[in-house]
Amino acid sequence: MAEEATTAAGEQRTGLLYGIGAYGMWGLVPLFWPLLKPAGAVEILAHRMVWSLVFVGVALLALRRWAWIGELVRQPRRLALIGFAAAVITVNWGVYIWSVNAGHVVEASLGYFINPLVTIAMGVLLLKERLRPVQWTAVAVGATAVVVLAVGYGRPPWISLTLAFSFATYGLVKKKVNLGGVESLAAETAMQFLPALAYLVWLGFHGGATFATGGFGHSALLAATGIVTAAPLVCFGAAAIRVPLSTLGLLQYLAPVFQFGLGIVYFHEEMPAERWAGFALVWLALSLLTWDALRTARRGRIALAAARAMPPETVADGAPVPPEAAAAAAPVPPEAAGDSAPVPPVPPVAPGAAAAREPAV
Repeated sequence: MAEEATTAAGEQRTGLLYGIGAYGMWGLVPLFWPLLKPAGAVEILAHRMVWSLVFVGVALLALRRWAWIGELVRQPRRLALIGFAAAVITVNWGVYIWSVNAGHVVEASLGYFINPLVTIAMGVLLLKERLRPVQWTAVAVGATAVVVLAVGYGRPPWISLTLAFSFATYGLVKKKVNLGGVESLAAETAMQFLPALAYLVWLGFHGGATFATGGFGHSALLAATGIVTAAPLVCFGAAAIRVPLSTLGLLQYLAPVFQFGLGIVYFHEEMPAERWAGFALVWLALSLLTWDALRTARRGRIALAAARAMPPETVADGAPVPPEAAAAAAPVPPEAAGDSAPVPPVPPVAPGAAAAREPAV
């Protein structure tokens, strides 16, 4: 028993390191995209699609994990969902790359700060989910923050909203598809591959491509977009099987925190008082959300422990089991376990349990 506990603790520590590595890489990725200039955002995006498929394809061949392909091609509905997910993540990737290289790193980070709030809103509007009072409060505070930021920017924070809504939609679709992280990325980039390759060929014929004209170092960096995309996802997958979802839910905030810090300290973006006020409201909303999620999870654990401590004959006689205990004891749905997107620490919200849905930066 002691040996098993030690092994479990070691696995959790390893998973925590993998999680920090995954979200750390996602948080530091704004340092990478400017290195690809003078390539434009669309060219970088196309290379990311092409080289991501190459990288994950080699990884799947090395792992001999290709049996899922035959099953997938026989399911038109899942293929259609993957096509839709590929389209949504194309928008997310493209806007993010453009925003970083155009000097909007802070606004891009806001998109991933508010993503859990958008996920909750989508759960209510699309899935008719019911929220607890604290969650309603968090959503209201988040909406107020968007209004304050719109006043501060002199326009709606469309970069943040586009990133948040596209990523939340992506997570919802990925839950329906139910594929592992690497497999899902392979399927999505396979959908993106031909259009991306066609664009790069067209760009080359018109003399606008930088891959062959920017020197070996530039070409190598463009090819490295595949590694930059897939490596954090592999680390996230290793973390997801070793640490609790609540831990992943907290770790997910590392990425936008790093991005926000880079935007201010490294890229020297302006932060007038009204923007600080808007971000402060967002952080307040996320604090409420996290506190409520942790409190609910704790109550569930306590209720489950109480239910397990009940004498067997009491349960057999039909004594009611507390709902928190039932929820805590319920098995994790296969789609939630297989999803690869970041997991917002909000138990009742289905669309966000992705995560990996991986942060789509």
